[in-house]
Amino acid sequence: MGYGTEIDGCGRFMKYSLFFTNFVIFLGGAAIAGLSIWSLVDNVAWISELIGTNLLTGAVYVLLVGGVIVALVSFLGCVGASREIKCMLLTYFIIVFLLFVTVLIGGVLGYVFREKVKTSIEQDMKNTMRLYDKRTQMREAWDVTQRTLHCCGVNSWRDWGDVGLNVPESCCRESSPGKYFACNQGSDSVVATNAYLIGCLNGTQIYVQKHAAIVGGAGIAVACLMFFGMVFSCALFKMIE
Repeated sequence: MGYGTEIDGCGRFMKYSLFFTNFVIFLGGAAIAGLSIWSLVDNVAWISELIGTNLLTGAVYVLLVGGVIVALVSFLGCVGASREIKCMLLTYFIIVFLLFVTVLIGGVLGYVFREKVKTSIEQDMKNTMRLYDKRTQMREAWDVTQRTLHCCGVNSWRDWGDVGLNVPESCCRESSPGKYFACNQGSDSVVATNAYLIGCLNGTQIYVQKHAAIVGGAGIAVACLMFFGMVFSCALFKMIE
């Protein structure tokens, strides 16, 4: 009962379409997993902490897990299509439906976060600056961001004084590989000379929007492919006697 009998030309078209779709889904799942790992390695978690929300980091983790599982399950679809095993096709359909919802949610979260960045990032960053000396995690988030993006404060290094804090060492420009100027001591002219002059607002906004667009777009694209995979698997299931 699990194996189907010979199917007609339309059935063979569905069979090979499902096989090809699953191969593309496998590549898409692997791409999502790779992009998610890239985002995590590229300090996206620290910058998410900096702007006071873990929405993007959560979306990245959802897509990472979803991408790995999608790549594995696509193999199940290929076997079910090539051997015309009804029970395997049914299992494939159920799993892909659940993954479709998961990956789609992850992709949408990425784009929601991308839009949120446009409207609230400046105030969020100013709020987290006040926690620099109170929370180690926030200190690390700001230090990583300022070192990575070569920036200081939200709009300029003067923002640190506005919240009653000294300019952090992570604001100091690199004098030579691995060595940095002393910019958090002395007069304003010393700070202005040795610190990064641009604020982190624009760089952070561009950085986050880039990651959100890439990861979110990949998630939505693969979710669309999975939808076609479900359609082909359902059609092939009905054609197998």
